[in-house]
Amino acid sequence: MDGLVSEKEQIEALRNWWRENGLYIVAGIVLGVVLLIGWRWWEHEQAQSAGEASALYESLVEDVADLRVEAARTKNERMQAEYAKTVYAAQARLAMAKLYMDLGRDRDAARELEALVNADRPADEIALVGRLRLARILMYQDKPEEAAALLEGHGNTAFAARYAEALGDAYTAMGRVEDAREAYLRALAENPQARTVDAALVRMKLNDLPPAGETGSAAEDAGGAAAGEDAAEPAGTAEPAGTEEPAGTPPPSNDPVPEDGE
Repeated sequence: MDGLVSEKEQIEALRNWWRENGLYIVAGIVLGVVLLIGWRWWEHEQAQSAGEASALYESLVEDVADLRVEAARTKNERMQAEYAKTVYAAQARLAMAKLYMDLGRDRDAARELEALVNADRPADEIALVGRLRLARILMYQDKPEEAAALLEGHGNTAFAARYAEALGDAYTAMGRVEDAREAYLRALAENPQARTVDAALVRMKLNDLPPAGETGSAAEDAGGAAAGEDAAEPAGTAEPAGTEEPAGTPPPSNDPVPEDGE
């Protein structure tokens, strides 16, 4: 009898517990199912979006290869509007910058790369490539100060050696010889088993720098002064051959030397 009462009490306690907690349990199950369905839907949408962006990018690359500027530009605009968060949007900007440079439109190329660099992906590998290419364009535009400002502070990335070489070029153009020397040395300090720069070319740039403490302009000034001294030598310090006077007939000391034929 006691066992039966105890069993009834357990059933009643279970019913009471279910009344208090059953709604939460059902809600948790429903929420879990909804989240699972939502996650699966999001994955499907992401995969579909990536596939569409990939196809659009491949078509854009074909336009770039064939120099179809307007077609490539239109696809790039669509890429930035609809797939801005994908990696293909960043790659599209690189492709457009290359196309513009091939056509001599360096300002348009710089504009594409600036948009890539200023996007919210500062440590992204593609953004680092874009930053380096933008610096090269700035050097092409004779803006070494802007190129240096763009490259400084990125020495701890996988592109450190390439950035150091580009910085050396910018410093050289600015006349900052010692800074250029240090930058080229940093580029050469890269692991020789995994070179990302042309070591022979960097050494050539390093060897072409003026000696420590001497800038290119100072050397030119020194050379110009030497040339000026040679040019300032008084005329007539050595008489041309054939101007000697005949022996025994020297002209009066105060008279001019007679011209030929007089």
